[in-house]
Amino acid sequence: MAPLADLLVRTIPLSLPRYVQSYVPGKTLLSTQQEVWPTLAGYLVVVFILRTYMKNRPPLKLNALFQLHNVLLSSGSALLLALMAEEIAPLFFKHGLFWSMCSDDMWTSRLETYYIINYYFKYLELLDTVFLALKKKPLAFLHVYHHSATALLCYTQLNGRTSVQWIPITINLSVHVLMYYYYYATAGGAKIWWKKYLTTMQIVQFVIDLFAVYFATYSYYASMYRWNVPNLGSCAGTESAALFGCLLLSSYLVLFIQFYIQTYKKPGKGKGSQANGKAIANGNGVANGHHKME
Repeated sequence: MAPLADLLVRTIPLSLPRYVQSYVPGKTLLSTQQEVWPTLAGYLVVVFILRTYMKNRPPLKLNALFQLHNVLLSSGSALLLALMAEEIAPLFFKHGLFWSMCSDDMWTSRLETYYIINYYFKYLELLDTVFLALKKKPLAFLHVYHHSATALLCYTQLNGRTSVQWIPITINLSVHVLMYYYYYATAGGAKIWWKKYLTTMQIVQFVIDLFAVYFATYSYYASMYRWNVPNLGSCAGTESAALFGCLLLSSYLVLFIQFYIQTYKKPGKGKGSQANGKAIANGNGVANGHHKME
């Protein structure tokens, strides 16, 4: 039973294209390296061009568009999270945590569709950087790195069919519901007292993610190569996808901790940064100041 998914199917007259419902490399949009790498390279080029173009021009306000962008991402993340939760919960409670993390059968047709939609969200989120460039906000390395690398991460996990990916995806969606709501609200002048805790949530997110993906990778190698160590069995997914996920998520954790220390823990930094609206990592590692009226 998936009441929300069934309701959407009944009430929305349009059906998803076939290659959004199932992931077929070479058929599904952005499913090959020949599409992904040029797209991400194009993102970097556009960012560079916009920053150069805006260098001697006044910042654009774009508040209405920025709020629309963020409310769509916040509400879209909430809907996708709810859809995934109603698909995952029955399997989790029936079969347990290890099965839910590692079984091939955890790759259901509906979850595959949700993974594809989440993947496409990552390209929509690239517009975050476009807004920052046009509004002449600071662009940290962490922001650009996280945005582009996360799209690549989702691509590798879809191709590698890693069963554990629902854990980082659902946690990330939870953070994004709050994060994009924060941007929506602060762009309208709201004062949000809990902005500091968004960065803390992101760090906790990566700790949980790493525990899950490292455990799944360990289980795969211990079972596949018959290591003489305790294990519960193998985990579904390719080695390359698992290793890429481990390395990338590890780098995120290090960079976000570094950002947190620089922003909140260095003497003289925390209060000033929070006062001027530059003390939030936007889930993607940039101090932005969007809560100021502009």
